Amino acid sequence: MIVVYQRVSRAEVRVEGQVVSRIGRGALLLVGVAVGDNSEEARWMAEKVAGLRVQDDAEGKLNLSLQDISGEVLAVSQFTLLGDCRKGKRPSYTRAAPAELAEPLFVRFVEFLRAEGVPVQIGVFGAHMEVELVNDGPVTLVVGR
Repeated sequence: MIVVYQRVSRAEVRVEGQVVSRIGRGALLLVGVAVGDNSEEARWMAEKVAGLRVQDDAEGKLNLSLQDISGEVLAVSQFTLLGDCRKGKRPSYTRAAPAELAEPLFVRFVEFLRAEGVPVQIGVFGAHMEVELVNDGPVTLVVGR
């Protein structure tokens, strides 16, 4: 599992021109589920993301987590994060889990994140989405093992 964590002041997802999810201060998470990922990986990732200290404290230092600031998350499943671009001009997606495995694991990740006390909105799995965000900082991290 790989997550691109973007600290945001706001973010939203639209499908066919309609807003389906919207958050304020927190993080936009682009989530890629890999072949071989499991529930334990989803739990580890949720705990890691919820506790990452990349939110500003009173002195402007990256010292607080989403949990500390009561931040929100907008989680968007994105298989293209697993694209392998090392050979040729067309990425290979063989590392990405197929939808029938990826979707339930993405849902488990969201459940684990909510269990950490983080409010989570989601995109629409498998849909063509327009994602709009205001990256705060900017702060962008790639999280994975």
